[in-house]
Amino acid sequence: MPRPRPFQSFEPHGSGGPRIREIPIRMVLPNLITVLSICAGLSGIRLAFDGRFETAVILVLVAALLDGVDGRIARLLKATSKFGAQMDSLADIVNFGVAPALVLYAYLLDQAGSAGWIAALMFVIACGLRLARFNVLDEDLDRPAWQAEYFVGVPAPVGALVMMTPMYLGFLGMDPTRGVAFVASAFTIVVAFLLVSRLPVYSGKKLKIRRENVLPALMVAALYVLLIATYTWETLSVSVALYLAFLPLSMRAYSKRAQAEKAVAVQTDDLEA
Repeated sequence: MPRPRPFQSFEPHGSGGPRIREIPIRMVLPNLITVLSICAGLSGIRLAFDGRFETAVILVLVAALLDGVDGRIARLLKATSKFGAQMDSLADIVNFGVAPALVLYAYLLDQAGSAGWIAALMFVIACGLRLARFNVLDEDLDRPAWQAEYFVGVPAPVGALVMMTPMYLGFLGMDPTRGVAFVASAFTIVVAFLLVSRLPVYSGKKLKIRRENVLPALMVAALYVLLIATYTWETLSVSVALYLAFLPLSMRAYSKRAQAEKAVAVQTDDLEA
């Protein structure tokens, strides 16, 4: 029997084996982007072990960017599928867990010996658990609608960017000494626990911008991109610091929202009674 061509699905056709049905290119494009993101993440690992650390970090950032784009493109093209969802989950664990952990290990954590390796493993495991929990919560229809505005724990993409902070500081002049390696190992474990924690983190999914603020928002976004391109490591370091400062504010906002929703629920019960 001739070998099937790639990117084709099969349908039963009596007793003569599967019948080939071609898939539209719009269904293939999101999966192609996912594959490219995996290639970028794995290539970042290779470059890290070759000592080309700055390029390795950039490739990990590119992998994270592509990984965040593929799902949106799939929804835009109406090309979502179960196969694409499984591919995306595989890409997430590679790009947000394995790649950043091994890149940081090659750059710094290996100087801490077993402690550095344990920290890298802890981060990868935490990333996998975080992604599995996200998939489960995403299918939970009984969850209150307002809680969907918050992530449970730090998102895996952000966790990867935060975990690589010692590299940003190293590129800015901090010596990657053995003592720094132990501190970075402890920091990596802390980030790993932030991933699997119950910390409520505002997602911004339902954030709306008023019409008159659209142009200023675009200008701010363009400025941030230019800063990333020009002062890459300085901008990433400041971004991580601001994000960590944002986490307590997110917890406070969640607590207030929970109290308000509870008060509304009590009033509704009283009216119904």
